[in-house]
Amino acid sequence: MGELTGRTALVTGASRGIGRAVALRLAAEGACVAVHYGTDAHAAEQTVARIEKEGGRAFAVRARFGAQDAVDRLFEQLTSGLAERGLNGLDILVNNAGISSGHPIAHVTPEELRQLFEVNVSAPFFVTQRALPLLKDGGRVINMGSTASRFAVSVQIGYTLTKAALEALAPTLANELGRRGITVNTVAPGAIRTELTAGYLDVPEVAAELEAMTALGRLGDPQDVADVVGFLAGPRGRYVTGQTIDVSGGTYLGPIMPA
Repeated sequence: MGELTGRTALVTGASRGIGRAVALRLAAEGACVAVHYGTDAHAAEQTVARIEKEGGRAFAVRARFGAQDAVDRLFEQLTSGLAERGLNGLDILVNNAGISSGHPIAHVTPEELRQLFEVNVSAPFFVTQRALPLLKDGGRVINMGSTASRFAVSVQIGYTLTKAALEALAPTLANELGRRGITVNTVAPGAIRTELTAGYLDVPEVAAELEAMTALGRLGDPQDVADVVGFLAGPRGRYVTGQTIDVSGGTYLGPIMPA
């Protein structure tokens, strides 16, 4: 039996990339995982099928964040999916779904910034708000931030604003929920190889430059992030709350001097 046997989890944006790795990690520890997706039903079903093949329990839930009533639809599917499996309540919420931006300030439009905030800030905020009545004492809320809030990347300025806003949620919410034994933390990945980052991380020169700026000398993979989420979601993370955990392999810590 795993550390999360008997627990329930909702992972948003879990059809691929980091979200899929997180869903697989929580399911491997015994949690029944609601695999949220926005548009790619096939990818979500692949995640569910992989979990079930490995002996876990999962089901897909669909909601396109930014659309009207998306949060309502998400929780209707979540509660019915849990009930069908003889479960109720929620133990773990991982707010992973998000979108990126590749424009400097001169080219960010009002529509792009609005969409970034709707998906990356408003959606996790209201998903969390809606989840609170379902969240059991001793539960976990884990938000997916980014090291973009720690260092400057001009072409990610809109994305950076949203991740900094999301990161600010954890301390206040952790203080509010702490007496219930609920922890709230942010995991901040650096450069991680996923389908979404392949466009630039597959360029050898770009990858080499990022590796040179990283203390561990390599780019991350989704499992690196999922393992940290797994720690925070499990019993060993019970006394960590209100924190941002950097999962970047030590990116931009300072000059790497020759020995």
